[in-house]
Amino acid sequence: MAWVRKLKDANGLKPAAVEVASVSVPAEKSRRVTGARDGRDHDEKWPAWSPDSRSLAFRSDAAKAGQAQVWVVPAAGGAPKQITHVTGQISDLRWSPDGRSIAFLFVEGSMQETGALTAYKPDAGVVLETIEEQRIAVVDVASGAVRQVSPPKLYVYDYDWSPDGKRFAAEAAEGSGTNNYWIAQLYVVDAGTGRARSIWKPPDQIACPRFSPDGKEVAVIHGLMSDEGSTGGDIWTVPAAGGAPKNRTEGMKASASALFWRPSGEILFTEHVDGDEAVAALDASGKIRTLWRGSEVVAKLSAAKNGMAVAAVRSSFSQPFEVVAGPIGAWTAVTRVNAAIRPLWGKARSLTWTSDGQRVQGWLLSPLDFNPAKKSPMVVVVHGGPSSAATASWPSRWTALLPSQGYFVFLPNPRGSYGQGETFTRGNVKDFGYGDFRDIERGVDAALAAAPIDPKRLGICGWSYGGYMAMWAVTQTNRYRAAVAGAGIVSWQSYYGQNRIDQWLLPFFGASVYDDPNVYARSSPITFIKKAKTPTLVLHGDRDSEVPTPQGYEFWHALKTLGVPTALVIYENEGHAITQPKHQLDRDRRLIEWFDRYLR
Repeated sequence: MAWVRKLKDANGLKPAAVEVASVSVPAEKSRRVTGARDGRDHDEKWPAWSPDSRSLAFRSDAAKAGQAQVWVVPAAGGAPKQITHVTGQISDLRWSPDGRSIAFLFVEGSMQETGALTAYKPDAGVVLETIEEQRIAVVDVASGAVRQVSPPKLYVYDYDWSPDGKRFAAEAAEGSGTNNYWIAQLYVVDAGTGRARSIWKPPDQIACPRFSPDGKEVAVIHGLMSDEGSTGGDIWTVPAAGGAPKNRTEGMKASASALFWRPSGEILFTEHVDGDEAVAALDASGKIRTLWRGSEVVAKLSAAKNGMAVAAVRSSFSQPFEVVAGPIGAWTAVTRVNAAIRPLWGKARSLTWTSDGQRVQGWLLSPLDFNPAKKSPMVVVVHGGPSSAATASWPSRWTALLPSQGYFVFLPNPRGSYGQGETFTRGNVKDFGYGDFRDIERGVDAALAAAPIDPKRLGICGWSYGGYMAMWAVTQTNRYRAAVAGAGIVSWQSYYGQNRIDQWLLPFFGASVYDDPNVYARSSPITFIKKAKTPTLVLHGDRDSEVPTPQGYEFWHALKTLGVPTALVIYENEGHAITQPKHQLDRDRRLIEWFDRYLR
């Protein structure tokens, strides 16, 4: 099996290496498929096994820093060989069924990673919408010849080979890849001619298009999704020749997150379910069998050809990330690279409560060391999205740091989250800040009843949608004594015209701000800004395409004008995700100092 491991350099975790090990010989040490070259490590991703398991393809910039290529290495060991010599971004490698070709997603000429999380390129001169063409490309392994297959101006987000190698199933949209994910359609692309034919224009978002073993159907996950890559919804199948799509999991009280076909025609899938993760199988009759469920996370799951054994990256609140493999639910650890790491937090508990007649779930982390006879402060950390979930994975960022400093941390999954079914995920449509905030507030009540938490020392924070919810909270209640809003939205009205992903607003608000301004205004913190009294730290990347910096400035300016303690920190050359280690360290230090100042 193969996986990617991040490496340490002078600036933190930046390079990455592809490593391999034998599943049949658990004691065998893993090995890197490429070593350091010219005194530097490489940026390596997307390992993919050939159909006969004799070769491993992967993306690496071993030949030239900053420009990745497709490489292939023998599984038994030996020198890796560079296959492509292109200029542009390469991702998502997939072998053809006959093993003669490797497909990949390709943005010709681009030196920047794709996606809305990256820092946008600064505008200059006449501003035009950036149209990057991420196309399916295919390289012949023997000759190295590369051809782009899918049509120009059709941005492909995900794809799959048909069993006969003659077609691709593609999740794609015309126009800007950053902005148009929310209107992507399901296409079938001829692998020879490149002709693309839409077979489904879904009402919501789709992900994970996968051909059935007989090539007659394409399965996808369909639902209300906030971001590409944060997947949740029901499983649908669509005839590859065209025809009526079918919801195969209608009414399921869970959210599918990834899927794989088994040779038998069953669909193996992972799912979020009531705070847990699970692996299940869906048969042709619509019956779902849960094969494994646990309060942990199995990410990057990959299934063997027979669909019986899997490999994944496994973690929980008590166990850091390791690669595991084997029969579903009976897998064994392949790596132990993080075995010496110990948690910075105490006990984790799953809490459930009722809000407006609905079951809601969240997680409560205890401080690392605390006196249960004394009450401790608590910080509510709201996840982004809103279509996402706080899971039982090994914590990172604020969730990891706050308990080490004596804070309880509460991680709610209010309506809009994954894990309770598609109706629950749609529960905050045209209602941001109302039902979802009531769910959080009642969850805080549940946490106060469950642990020795001081109700007079509560804080709230979050990033993106979580940052919005922190801004919203301080304009609705004085319950929180301090807040930190990262990349939050203060005015949905101004935000609509500022951001570069305005298409995502339509599924959640039902219309553009120009057609229904009132639905945007009722959910905007700026509408209620004069009620704000809570000291709030505002954090932002200076080149954020998802939530532009004017949102942070507007909120900070309003609080400052109203005499509310506040500070605004802008991180240079950062997008929606803060990626530079020095900025991550500064962000986390400032958050701890802010809560210490007002909650100690």
